[in-house]
Amino acid sequence: MATGTEEPTLTVDELAARAGVTVRTVRFYGTRGLLPPPVIGPRRVGHYSPAHLSRLALIEELQHQGMTLAAIERYLEQLPPDLSAHDLAIHRALVASWAPDSTEDMTRAELERRAGRSLTGSDVDRLAAMGVLERPGGAEDDTHRVDVGLLRLGVELLDVPIAHETILAARTVLLEHTRSAAHELTRLFRDEVWDPYRERESDPEHVKAMKSLSAHMQPMVLQALLTAFQRSLKEELRAAFTEE
Repeated sequence: MATGTEEPTLTVDELAARAGVTVRTVRFYGTRGLLPPPVIGPRRVGHYSPAHLSRLALIEELQHQGMTLAAIERYLEQLPPDLSAHDLAIHRALVASWAPDSTEDMTRAELERRAGRSLTGSDVDRLAAMGVLERPGGAEDDTHRVDVGLLRLGVELLDVPIAHETILAARTVLLEHTRSAAHELTRLFRDEVWDPYRERESDPEHVKAMKSLSAHMQPMVLQALLTAFQRSLKEELRAAFTEE
């Protein structure tokens, strides 16, 4: 259940606070088998790991998609049992990416509570550079508009020794290339699928198939892009950092 190799550090109260849910919700998910049991420490206190937090966030995201608890249970059973907190966070970000935008306005105190750590001004600047949050009222405003689907990944990246300027440059590269891919895929869909469909609008079966394709196209394309990018990135990193 992805908890064996990660140090349990959170009490149930801390886990609930970090996830933005109630302790009762955490315990309810545990009784349903959606969350692995905690490690029991001294004084019979349960301790939870980062993988519990990421799994809880994934459960909440799936609920926001309209899935029932029974459907979520079946969904989670299909995931590899050894997924790390980082793997679960990526999976959750993918699920969240085809949902309606899920942003929340938070004060600095609430942002730090959800992040599970204090944040310096530099930390907030880095999160903004990664697209995790915006400050609608400017740097002096205490209100932060936070993309909750990216928050945990962004907080993890704060400890990676990457310069602020490098993050901005990387984001620019990603935006340029993903926008180009989106443009080309949309053009392909329009020319090869949509235009022929318009010529056959009177075919009820074709109309039904087109509606189904339109409803499922975005998650399918996102999954394909993520898989292709992960494999390409592994190959590029291997080639760049493997000594001759």
